[in-house]
Amino acid sequence: MDKREFIKTLTLGSISWSISSHNIPNWYNENDFSEKFWEKVKADYNLVPDYINLESGYYNIIPKPTLNALHNHIDKVNRLGSMYMRNFKEKEKDSITEKLSQIVGCSEKNLILTRNTTESLNSVIKGFNWVEGDNIIFANQDYGAMQQMIHQTAERFKLSTTILDVPNHPKDDNEIVSLYERAISKSTKLILVSHMVNITGQILPIKKICNMAHNYGVKVLVDGAHCIGHFTFSIDELNCDYYGSSLHKWLAAPLGCGILYINEKHHKDLWPLFTRNSNLEDGIERFGHTGTHPAYHDISISNAIDYYVMLGPKRKEDRLRYLNNLWTKPLRNNNKIILNTPDNPKRHAAIANVGIKGISPSELSNILFEKYKIFCVAIDRPGVRGCRITPNVFTSENEIISFRNALLEIAS
Repeated sequence: MDKREFIKTLTLGSISWSISSHNIPNWYNENDFSEKFWEKVKADYNLVPDYINLESGYYNIIPKPTLNALHNHIDKVNRLGSMYMRNFKEKEKDSITEKLSQIVGCSEKNLILTRNTTESLNSVIKGFNWVEGDNIIFANQDYGAMQQMIHQTAERFKLSTTILDVPNHPKDDNEIVSLYERAISKSTKLILVSHMVNITGQILPIKKICNMAHNYGVKVLVDGAHCIGHFTFSIDELNCDYYGSSLHKWLAAPLGCGILYINEKHHKDLWPLFTRNSNLEDGIERFGHTGTHPAYHDISISNAIDYYVMLGPKRKEDRLRYLNNLWTKPLRNNNKIILNTPDNPKRHAAIANVGIKGISPSELSNILFEKYKIFCVAIDRPGVRGCRITPNVFTSENEIISFRNALLEIAS
């Protein structure tokens, strides 16, 4: 038997990456929204009991079914070695991309796997066809590393930048859209905008911003780091030009998993960050080469999708908003507590930002951890001074109530 025939007959049953139906928990009920259901979900996580984790924004802990699958994938890739990397890696990667495209709402022909949002957005910012004098718009509330990349690119290509301040409590969508529209000039070529502001959790009206920008011939790059697996939407419906996200956040895939969406209109006019070959007429594939990296993390995306579907996208979204409202609503009229996240449920999901008058963000985070054993992250940025609070599907009602009571005690 020659090598090609051997590869065809090689059984890959041991490397199957779906969570099959018999692995769905016996307590699963698609119509169950009770606290008991979420207690069973929490049992799927191996959590440290010494503190309440309210910082899921950086990295979202993997549930046990996905973690067990990851361990199996590590074993599979290690056993097959180069045989897997040369003959099966790309095929499985394509299958995962197709499966993922159904979750994010776009064609797999416009989607590639990356390692994180930073890599995805850098691919666009660095690969854009810049001409000296071009202008790019972004906000003080955008992710810090992206701001630095824009400044570096502006210095290299002699671009101008326009920096906005996104209000924490806008009156309506039009206030946000008008803010970006007023910043557009004849030289503006690209707008970077956050789908969900990472430091406050505010969800911006991306479709309206994109439609407006396109009227001026301006392209839109969307930072969706916190969005996939967090709340339901379709990338195609946003009408954006480029979209980047991290799957190791709210989809709970392993660390080092992300996506980049490029509208098919721009496949030929964007330079790849990593070059796969010299053919610049290829489709989305020419943006997907990142060298050798842990393939088993990519395979595990499929398991993360299966777990997300098991939870139910809408049920998960509703649960995260419920946990947010459980602590924010009773505090909104407290004159010592500052909430930097809108009250409108269309403008937030799990993430919110809170401060207390007279206490710095770092002091507040230290008090919460040292006295109350609550872990969160301090944010001290223009217009946003407070702690980012990110509960998760493993967070209980009692934990949120304990956090809320801690804030009230500190404020008093």
